[in-house]
Amino acid sequence: MTVADAFRPNAKSFALVYDIGCILLGTLFIAVGARFAIPLPFSPVPITGQTLAVLLMAVLLGSRRGAICVLTYLVYGAVGYPVFAQGAAGVVHLLGPTGGYLVGFVVAAFVVGRLAERGWDQRFSTAVAAMLIGNGVIYLLGLPWLAVFVGWERTWVSGLLPFIPGDIAKVLVAAVLLPWGRKLLARSGRLSADSGCACAPDR
Repeated sequence: MTVADAFRPNAKSFALVYDIGCILLGTLFIAVGARFAIPLPFSPVPITGQTLAVLLMAVLLGSRRGAICVLTYLVYGAVGYPVFAQGAAGVVHLLGPTGGYLVGFVVAAFVVGRLAERGWDQRFSTAVAAMLIGNGVIYLLGLPWLAVFVGWERTWVSGLLPFIPGDIAKVLVAAVLLPWGRKLLARSGRLSADSGCACAPDR
């Protein structure tokens, strides 16, 4: 069970409202993360807090809600809300150099959310592994699409190497916070110490 499952109401009507609320709040969190952007003069890809926000939401919400959360975020940006990096908006950004990364967010959210559902967020080592896998998925989809615009020769410098130190820092921060947060919830009785939710949410 994920952290969000620990607070999910048993009644189906309230559970649906709860899920929608979690998705919308997660979308807002990703949008805030996108505001923390550092443009790079040699790359069309800025350094942002999006990746950390996406992966954290995936862990907290789980695979389905996490992926829907990111999809909702992309829809908001595509229709014109300034939620992309540096306040950008419009479907052109889904088709531009960073489009592969944005699509990768959806897949990574599902993958990392599924790992969290299997308890990978409960320990530092597995939380690090889950976050690294999520980052790998994002690069797997982001780099080939970026190469269409800048060529493979520039892709490594424009879309990978400058981001590795920041990604490592984000992974370590998340890997420390997630098990610590679960321990706090375990003390409150919301989550068991080892295997997830103390309640059984009605899905």
